[in-house]
Amino acid sequence: MNIKNIFNSSLLGLGLVGSSIASSTALVDDLHQATIIQLKANAGQELNLADFLKNGADIVRETEPQTLFWFALQGEHETFVIFDFFHDNAGRTAHFSGKVAAALHENASTLINGGWDKGVLDKVQNSEVLSTNDYQPDTVLKATKASYIVLKAQPGKEKELETLLRSAASIISKTEPETSFWLALKLNDATYAIFDTFVDEAARTFHFKGVVASTLKNKASNLIAGGWKNGVLNNIHHFDILGSA
Repeated sequence: MNIKNIFNSSLLGLGLVGSSIASSTALVDDLHQATIIQLKANAGQELNLADFLKNGADIVRETEPQTLFWFALQGEHETFVIFDFFHDNAGRTAHFSGKVAAALHENASTLINGGWDKGVLDKVQNSEVLSTNDYQPDTVLKATKASYIVLKAQPGKEKELETLLRSAASIISKTEPETSFWLALKLNDATYAIFDTFVDEAARTFHFKGVVASTLKNKASNLIAGGWKNGVLNNIHHFDILGSA
């Protein structure tokens, strides 16, 4: 399967190939909104979905100035993830009206378990960016590994957990130079998450032995439902980065 041909044929049918791209300076700061979509490949389509997502990074880079960062990730058990970041909801809306979304819609029934409605739309999770480290965009785009952790606050501890996550960003900046990108996210009133990217596996290992990880471990029983083991460790998901923009 030629994935570039999939993109071209899908976009041609939607009248998108050959359209002019308005020149615009991408925002490089002020990340406020994020979206994660967890995808499971149809049986036998793992390589094709991986190739599709790798090529998607180039399309996002060329056509979506309001998508500040876009990551295609591969985990275990036929699991893939798209993670993207925006300045505002207008950027998110533009992204979901864009070329990669159109091509994914066109090919979801072939590539993704559950197709477009159940395999893509039902898996969309929007969130608010609470804080980030002092990242350098060029370095972020060279990362090869990523991790994602979902944290549910203990009842009544939402503000305290949120404060910890907001303050952690500056500690990451000072103590973890090879954690290229670190973000604290708020999924809903009681659920939070951490997304981070790394230069390599060694950097990821260092991160999980760092100051922020130690602080989170010490406070987990008080702040996080399930404590350290069930509330943190069991909710860590590691990924390889297939492509980024």
